[in-house]
Amino acid sequence: MSKSKSPAFSVRDFFKRFPDDDACLEHVMAVRYGLRHECGKCGGDATFHRITGRPAYACAHCGHHIHPLAGTIFQDTRTPLQSWFYAIFLFVTTRHGVSGKELQRTLGVTYKTAWRIGQQIRKLMEKAEGFAMLQGHVEADEAYVGGKRSGGKRGRGAPGKTVVFGMAERDGRIVAVPVENVRKDTLRRHVLKNVEEGSTVSTDELMSYGLLEGDGYKHGVVKHGAKEFAYYDYRHGAWHHTNTIESFWRLFKISVRSTHIHVSSKYMQRYLNEFAFRSNHREMQNAMFDLLIARV
Repeated sequence: MSKSKSPAFSVRDFFKRFPDDDACLEHVMAVRYGLRHECGKCGGDATFHRITGRPAYACAHCGHHIHPLAGTIFQDTRTPLQSWFYAIFLFVTTRHGVSGKELQRTLGVTYKTAWRIGQQIRKLMEKAEGFAMLQGHVEADEAYVGGKRSGGKRGRGAPGKTVVFGMAERDGRIVAVPVENVRKDTLRRHVLKNVEEGSTVSTDELMSYGLLEGDGYKHGVVKHGAKEFAYYDYRHGAWHHTNTIESFWRLFKISVRSTHIHVSSKYMQRYLNEFAFRSNHREMQNAMFDLLIARV
């Protein structure tokens, strides 16, 4: 889509699609059960109609009740359903994420409520991704996330940083996890878990990545210290670089610094999942929204 055109899922589109809580409830019902389906009680192929004044639907044949919000992040919430939907809309349409304070200002709720809504949506993003091994050509790289300390060491070994490790499939998915260190055994465990054996893997010259050839991967090393950023491997017939995963780290660090200010190591995995989810489904904002609603 041309950058000058209107987005496929704009704020105007959102409020046209979900003008009130009733429209949101009907969408949850349609996604989770369907407005017409086989009744679990009478077994008939029935339509289900809304029960007046209650967030529930009843079978047209036997009157069996279905509560579409039960067992979801919306259950027992006192926050309007439209506010929840709009928060999810913000998460899938923004590039740099949404902070708790921004949700507080936008939704008109307390910070405690806004923080909880944000964390619940991040859990949905993790659930929606599922698990599949990365394959083909994969880039792997570690990064250090955290605030600056004047006069302190930068890069590897810097104090007060959370170590994160990412794997990016060329033109595909990204997986990112916090790790306790960048030792050989630690990185090897995550590579074996997430990258299919026989794949081509590009990394920088960190010695911990020396494990890859012995584990059945076609390994290429880009020597950043020698100002080498890409090279063609004639043996494997592939270009080796780590630009994809480094771009992901750059966006993540900028977003943390500008939007969230700080992310504790306790919740780092949720924020990594959020950014990986958006990266894995870029250019599909409408589809991302429906994918999250289907996992509530």
